[in-house]
Amino acid sequence: MDVTKKQFEEVISICRNLFHEKMKDYGSSWRILRPESVTDQIYIKANRIRSLEIKKERKVDEDVFSEFIAIVNYGIIGLIQLELGFAETVDLSVDKALQLYDKHMERTKKLMYAKNHDYDEAWRSMRVSSYTDLILMKIYRTKEIESNKGKTLVSEGVDANYQDMINYALFGLIKLHFNEVEEE
Repeated sequence: MDVTKKQFEEVISICRNLFHEKMKDYGSSWRILRPESVTDQIYIKANRIRSLEIKKERKVDEDVFSEFIAIVNYGIIGLIQLELGFAETVDLSVDKALQLYDKHMERTKKLMYAKNHDYDEAWRSMRVSSYTDLILMKIYRTKEIESNKGKTLVSEGVDANYQDMINYALFGLIKLHFNEVEEE
């Protein structure tokens, strides 16, 4: 489990650093996104990963690794938007956005560590393409919940689905970053 924690911290650091750099470039322009739009952004990224996995060729200079980073960061943005609500203007400083990022990442990590304990690191035996499919499934679940105005009968809410998407993307990043990818 110590190796897992170290690997998680390393890929989370990569995601957080890119989020920080983009905040310096764009500010918190993402604050205008309603949660449904964040879900659609994650969909675009996951769908592109699946397309690349199937086609085995890309024509745009962004690879699967960078798309998984985007899913992590949009997932955190989604959690922030659920907490704060969307804004009409760019209203967060870089420091405040990073505080919120860290808060939501910490909660998401705790969930992953608890599930990882119970599932005994089963994710390590999975293929990266399975994470992609699971993220897409979570997106469709999230869209359904959003269409139902956030109401569920027995299921977890949008926030739990965002956390699961983040964690599946982190699993993919670990597999890719540490060359643990098996032939598919």
